[in-house]
Amino acid sequence: MRHFGHVSPAVRKDLFHQEPVEFDAGSPARTLAAALGATLYSPATRPRLAEDVRKQAARGVVSMVLCLEDSISDGEVAGAEENLVRQFADLDAAGGEVPLLFVRVRVPEQIPDLTARLGPAVRHLAGFVLPKFTEERGEAFLEALTRAESVCDRRLYAMPVLESPELLHLETRAASLAGIFRTVDRHRDRVLALRLGVTDFCSAYGLRRTPDMTAYDVQIVAGVIADVVNVLSRADGTGFTVTGPVWEYFRHQERKFKPQLRRSPFLDGQAEELRTALIEHDLDGLLREIELDRANGLLGKTCIHPAHTTPVHALSVVSHEEFSDAQDILRPERGGGGVMRSAYTNKMNEVKPHRAWAERTMLRAEVFGVAREEVGFVDLLTAGLSG
Repeated sequence: MRHFGHVSPAVRKDLFHQEPVEFDAGSPARTLAAALGATLYSPATRPRLAEDVRKQAARGVVSMVLCLEDSISDGEVAGAEENLVRQFADLDAAGGEVPLLFVRVRVPEQIPDLTARLGPAVRHLAGFVLPKFTEERGEAFLEALTRAESVCDRRLYAMPVLESPELLHLETRAASLAGIFRTVDRHRDRVLALRLGVTDFCSAYGLRRTPDMTAYDVQIVAGVIADVVNVLSRADGTGFTVTGPVWEYFRHQERKFKPQLRRSPFLDGQAEELRTALIEHDLDGLLREIELDRANGLLGKTCIHPAHTTPVHALSVVSHEEFSDAQDILRPERGGGGVMRSAYTNKMNEVKPHRAWAERTMLRAEVFGVAREEVGFVDLLTAGLSG
């Protein structure tokens, strides 16, 4: 699979200075963590779940979470597990490419149990999402994952969700973060990425952001995000990929864009019209939050609606200007440091302070590609929607 793989090769050639690379579940963990992109959640109770997975793969989704936790009621768990096993069997029988599939469980015991019940279809399972992750709970989940790997004889990844009250409350936050780091560090080869449960953070104080507000406008949430990045996502080799929080709002706006998209893959004369439509359909907040995610060290995003995935991916593509700066900073002859004017002549590139940024940018360029100099967000968005 690859990002924008659902777009025709001819359109990709027009869009990209450097196209996204192909990857699969066997690719290096560093590549997969960066490539998760918009991770689409779906309740495991859906009766046509396998069909939904195939449909989203055809739309460019590369990672999905099939949820047995908060998205379903307590009384639905047993039936959801049975449905999950059936739907994996359906996917296996149908063949073809599917996204990286993760199962969000409730308790550690579900991990080896479900792995065994999936049988041969377990080859489509990338790993498990571990809810309300703390040092105490997390060790049990990760030990269960180790047992599950012995059942299926293949690598399974963990994606812990950071959403517990201990992490939110100021008096316990530092100790909680330190404990989480100790746990994930011991299992570093199995932890693909850390996910933020911002809805649970807001719930603890009876808060809910509006469509006009990002997670960073809710100061108590912004403070937690900053501390998580501080402890768990450092660029010194000890950090992990931390993904952006879920965006809760949506309308069925894609159908309203279709008349515009049919006219041309690039909407030079219609760009402002489309941008206005995005704002009118509650995506302005999402777009701002995606930009703030990246500015604050987060990569990828939890999504609960398919309409959110294409904007996440379009804004994840590295611009030609970013790529040019990163290349200049990382040139071997610059190893001794120094400062230079950017090729775009609009900023200073200081080699040593900007090196970690450049390395992260080049990894994002590898998995999401580099846009041509004249290609912008609207071009990428419309190509992704029309693909």
